[in-house]
Amino acid sequence: MLILLDIDGVMLSASSWKPVERLEDGFSNFSPRAVSSLQRIISETGASIVLTTSHKSTYSLPQWHKIFKKRGIDVSIVGKLDDNTTFLSRKEEILNWQLKNKGINNYVIIDDDKSLNGLPINIKEKVVLTSPMVGLTNDDALSAIETLKKSELVYA
Repeated sequence: MLILLDIDGVMLSASSWKPVERLEDGFSNFSPRAVSSLQRIISETGASIVLTTSHKSTYSLPQWHKIFKKRGIDVSIVGKLDDNTTFLSRKEEILNWQLKNKGINNYVIIDDDKSLNGLPINIKEKVVLTSPMVGLTNDDALSAIETLKKSELVYA
């Protein structure tokens, strides 16, 4: 099981009036609610993470693992989308990933990018769209868990 995970608008809310709290590793602190919600998804499904965030190329996968661990999330980070050197939309990035990983069907996409509403229905049904001003909530976590468990039954 995989979680294709964005960071901004998911793990960090886009509250422009709040200063961004950075930890000693140089990256922003995650919202406690988002941490709890993501940990719930991981605990209930055993899912690993594929990073979709625009920050994905800033750090190596081992560095990302440390970033998540420092913020209270112990998860296997197994990959990231390709570097977005041609400035594709998130929708196009996801489509490219799916094309390269046709055999992988047990995943959920957690993102705040509304361009994902334009994905083909078989992929769009795997999207949990967060509110960028709020980030990942417990309700979003429940939707993600349901999506992963449904995929597990369909593709088992």
